[in-house]
Amino acid sequence: MIGYRLLGPLEVTIDGTAVDLGGLKQRALLVILLLHANQPVHRDVLVDQLWGEHPPAGAEHAVNVYIWRLRKALKAASGTQKVLTRQGAYLLQAAEEQIDVALFERLAGEGRRALAAEAAGCASAVLGEALALWRGAPLADFRFEPFAQAEIARLEELRAGVMEDRTEADLALGRHAHVVGELEALVAADPLRERLHQQLMLALYRCGRQADALAVYQNARRTLAEELGIEPCQALRQLERAILEQDPSLERPPGAESRRVPGPGNFRRLIPAATARRKRLLPVTGAAAAVAVLLVGGLAILPATRASLRAGPNTVAVIDGSRNAVSAVVAGAGRPGGVAYGAGATWVTDTADDWLLRVDPAGQVVDRVTGAGR
Repeated sequence: MIGYRLLGPLEVTIDGTAVDLGGLKQRALLVILLLHANQPVHRDVLVDQLWGEHPPAGAEHAVNVYIWRLRKALKAASGTQKVLTRQGAYLLQAAEEQIDVALFERLAGEGRRALAAEAAGCASAVLGEALALWRGAPLADFRFEPFAQAEIARLEELRAGVMEDRTEADLALGRHAHVVGELEALVAADPLRERLHQQLMLALYRCGRQADALAVYQNARRTLAEELGIEPCQALRQLERAILEQDPSLERPPGAESRRVPGPGNFRRLIPAATARRKRLLPVTGAAAAVAVLLVGGLAILPATRASLRAGPNTVAVIDGSRNAVSAVVAGAGRPGGVAYGAGATWVTDTADDWLLRVDPAGQVVDRVTGAGR
């Protein structure tokens, strides 16, 4: 399989064996085609990007020669034609997984969506996989070439955002001690990124280093004032205040996922699609003969069954799926507003007392979190 690597010095490999790509201009032409993979790039555009406003005599002929050499090298190595001609333009055929830039962008998007869905473990793994594709500065061989400047800046900004997202996921997983050193290096390298300061402050605070966390804020404030003439953003100021007050919301048990449960419309994504459970929790919000049951893969309606146990109005019951019968009624659930499965537990919102309840498979409330309705 052919692979194109741009996140570092340019490399093209066939089943792990490097392909000889020729001189700088020929390699630059390949990069331009890769950055527009599967799209035709007109010959005039190639000339302009390779030589700028003052191309040498015979520039178009030189492009034709470079294309011929690239075709020969890639076909000899892979056995198939990779560069095609399209009415005065050239097109390089490549699948997304063959180009590390395209693969990085796809993984970055997947990780960001997982983080938004509060799947911190998945987000950390996927974003870590994306970052592992980097071997150095992007397009390192062409950092002084005008055609590469905008793309290098775009990729570096995208990488910085992915690193911040991965750190956010790690903090949600209780890995604050693990990320402190990396965050300190990132802040030193880019002291104007306020999100990095926030993450470092939170990580230090959770490591029991409150004074160091506050020192980070003061350093950030001083740097922003000296470099840009501005005060820290509201989020950074609020975090400093929370640290000063030792706000309990800043604490996170090591290895714990976020306890916040989204609204009922997001219940389905909290349930592992491949998990089968014999016992299910459901809210019984009225005296009707049908109740809504939370099932793996979505919501369904099941008829109430005759059983020795009966669930009254505004209660939460455990259904034994093998017998299609009520096996337990959760005590102390208040007025249930919703049920969801996520982060290894079943969660019930108590709208009467503003609690979030964690319930075990036997129907026992094992934890209560205040402020669930906020």
